[in-house]
Amino acid sequence: MEFGSGAGGGSGDDNHDILDPHRRKKRYHRHTANQIQKLEGIFKEFPHPDEKMRMQLSRELGLSPRQIKFWFQNRRTQMKAQHERADNCALRAENDKIRCENIAIREALKNVICPSCGGPPIGEDPYFDEQKLHMENLHLKEELDRVSSVASKYIGRPISQLPPIQPIHISSLDLSMGSFGIQGMTGPSLDLDLLPGSSLNVPNIPYHTMSISDMDKSLMTDIARNAMEELIRLLQSNEPFWVKSMADGKEVLNLESYERIFPRVNSHLKNPNVRVEASRDSGVVIMNGLALVNLFIDSNKWVELLPTVVSRAATIAVISSGMIGSQSGSLQLMYQELQVLSPLVPTRQCYFLRFCQQIEEGSWAIVDVSYDLPQDNLFTSQCRVHRMPSGCLIQDMPNGYSKVTWMEHMEVEDKVPIHRLYKDHIYSGLAFGAERWISTLQRSCERIACSMVTGTTTRDVGGVITSPYGKRSMMKLAQRMVNNFCSIINLPNSQQWTALSGTVNEFEVRANLHRFANLGQPHGMVLSAAATIWLPLPPQIVFNFFRDERTRPQWDVLSDHNPVQEVAHIANGSHSGNCISVLRAFNTSQSNMLVLQESCIDSSGSLVVYSPVDLPAINIAMSGEDTSYIPLLPSGFTISPDGRTSTLQQTVHEGASSSSCTSTTGSLLTIVIQIMVSHMASTTTKMSQESVNTVNNLIGNTIQQIKVALNSST
Repeated sequence: MEFGSGAGGGSGDDNHDILDPHRRKKRYHRHTANQIQKLEGIFKEFPHPDEKMRMQLSRELGLSPRQIKFWFQNRRTQMKAQHERADNCALRAENDKIRCENIAIREALKNVICPSCGGPPIGEDPYFDEQKLHMENLHLKEELDRVSSVASKYIGRPISQLPPIQPIHISSLDLSMGSFGIQGMTGPSLDLDLLPGSSLNVPNIPYHTMSISDMDKSLMTDIARNAMEELIRLLQSNEPFWVKSMADGKEVLNLESYERIFPRVNSHLKNPNVRVEASRDSGVVIMNGLALVNLFIDSNKWVELLPTVVSRAATIAVISSGMIGSQSGSLQLMYQELQVLSPLVPTRQCYFLRFCQQIEEGSWAIVDVSYDLPQDNLFTSQCRVHRMPSGCLIQDMPNGYSKVTWMEHMEVEDKVPIHRLYKDHIYSGLAFGAERWISTLQRSCERIACSMVTGTTTRDVGGVITSPYGKRSMMKLAQRMVNNFCSIINLPNSQQWTALSGTVNEFEVRANLHRFANLGQPHGMVLSAAATIWLPLPPQIVFNFFRDERTRPQWDVLSDHNPVQEVAHIANGSHSGNCISVLRAFNTSQSNMLVLQESCIDSSGSLVVYSPVDLPAINIAMSGEDTSYIPLLPSGFTISPDGRTSTLQQTVHEGASSSSCTSTTGSLLTIVIQIMVSHMASTTTKMSQESVNTVNNLIGNTIQQIKVALNSST
């Protein structure tokens, strides 16, 4: 039933009634059953219809736009009242439950027998016991009221209306894509033990601990809310914000339309050469929405989930902890460094606010927006960034899947020119665009899902890893190896790479001498060396070459060109290249030494990482025991598309759809090799000339053999 809509919208009779002191009483307007049914159906999907939708309903139902508007206002008021009543009932029931539990505990205490003397225990005065329980009840009631208030404020419904936390039913996941048949999925919920969130050291960042005033918190909240509104609008809209790129068919932001609707006084970065990077992409992820949200909120697990993109991250301050069980309303001040897996590309450092909000049941939005601190000028990176509202919309799908729509939007100021090898890669959006976030997230979540498989798959080597615990232990060990490898490529500011003299013109060798002393790392001085080259081959061909144990003798100078055999294999995803292998070399003097290797690939690039591990350590891992103390010294390769589109294709397909111009002309290959140079606790970190020569020869010989093997020597 609706009030005040029978006289029509804005007619002259309304003004006359206002001026007439004896105006007649307004009549009720009763909608027909058909009108109410239609309005109720629309309300379920769009409780806040815009003007265009109200006009359409007005024409269809024969009601004025004002009547439509009043009906939706009244319906929302009714829903709010119903939620409040349900909330009160839930709070009363919870309070009664607590009271009953306290009474039961008090009665049980009366019958306790002292174990020393066999008599009743010496208790406190019953009056004080009752008062204490009464105070506890009041405290719990206040806590429930606070939580319910936060829920109503942030998600539009009380705590009693929140859906229960639904675990991922792994048994329903279908990972049989292609030839990847997985059987025996176990466990009613997803175990994220592969992401312990504690193995990474907190990065050494300026002003890691800081006090935040109430005024600052209020400002941060306003910034986060405005950023959330902008993000949701950009994620859910197409034109006029998003257009198809003529170069590769990807979605890019129409800056003219964006700046007209979201005007800004000036750029956050002062350099007039600041450029804007903005992109959007979406994909299906094998993980439910709430599990994803929990990983995003934890900065340590955020790094471990996406180590190839996020090199370091830390939570500086928690402004709001959000709703228990849904993270809605969570607001944090964070720090992170984004990376490309090559020492030729500087990391992108920034402080930012991360705000999470549950939009509706099974749907969350997470927004990141840069927050300027007085000390952020201490960043020594060669690239300054200001992250405009960026983030993702996570929507639950059946069978534990989620649809993730991602947007990246940032202003970039390069303090030094981009290296010539990576200019096309970065400008094309392959380095830091939304497509890379989505593809990396899909691969990482698929890896976690595979860890829950108890039986062997069609591609697993049977008889070596005999238990699911051994498989999970091996996967943890391999993931720690990959994470350590990624963290080595972009070192902290205090341990920058040094360009070595005497390198050949076609590539530059960079090296670093440092000491490891943490658990799970070799003790002593380690020499790390890296170089990046361009190869005129597609990334897939280069990746297949490195992950194939039959071609390993052609490039692995450390194995003295001896053939290797794969003795254990664990599938890591639907792509045959996503796997963990244990390799054994023949005819070597160290028969007790094996090689642990993990390879992974997605549309943004690929990795092949390996580390020597002795036989007793592998046996410990395969038996399912703790592997955190097993030392790892990873080396490996990163392979990325170069971002250059074929000139021939651009000529032939000029003016055609951009989706036909997506192939690249070559690959960017980064080689990283680590060797122990001393087991002594020496304090010097200066490289000797002998070490420099060793590194130059090792990298140079490896590159030469790779080019010969791939028929790409120049």
